[in-house]
Amino acid sequence: MTIHVRDVMGRVAIAVLEDASFSDIIGAMKRYAVGAVTVIDADRRPVGVVSEDDLLLKEIDPVRHSVSIFEGPRQRLEHQKAAGVRARQLMTSPAITVTPGMTVRDAARVMHDRRIKQVPVIDPVTGRIAGTLHQRDVLRVFTRPAADVEADVRARLPEGDFTVRVEQGVVTLGGRVRWTSEAVALVAAVRAVEGVVDVVSELEHDKGDLMAVPPLM
Repeated sequence: MTIHVRDVMGRVAIAVLEDASFSDIIGAMKRYAVGAVTVIDADRRPVGVVSEDDLLLKEIDPVRHSVSIFEGPRQRLEHQKAAGVRARQLMTSPAITVTPGMTVRDAARVMHDRRIKQVPVIDPVTGRIAGTLHQRDVLRVFTRPAADVEADVRARLPEGDFTVRVEQGVVTLGGRVRWTSEAVALVAAVRAVEGVVDVVSELEHDKGDLMAVPPLM
């Protein structure tokens, strides 16, 4: 069973409007115990995100209004954010978003690649914010019942006498196949099942069909 964002997302849209004040943003973060809030326009479409890192610039930037010709684009942007008082001035834009129909695996890849801990979920038709996906929501797939994981693993296996044991997300796979490549493919297929932490292969094969490449001298 493929798990989608809609299956684990939070239905509360943690967001503020573009003209929200610095204190409004702090209040929203405190109220919902989050490290970032989505900034939305009047039509509830995400236009950016304000994180704790953005707000901390107010404290650590000693010179908020002076600009040096020797500064790079990033430093100038940080100075501008440090001087900002409204969400539109403080936010990082554009907002990185996901949709309810996206797989949790793909959403996790987006969050990892962008180094973000939460992401707004938008309606794919209207573009309006529909909820929020947190890292903890994504990690819920690894708390699936062992019976559910085993059922999904068995659905990936071909006909044959295979054994499947699931303990704390680790799948031990046993049985016999004809070729080494079949064993490798089965392990890869099982590893792709939602909630599988690792795969221990106890598969046996009758014939080897993988070529060993000698190391370069």
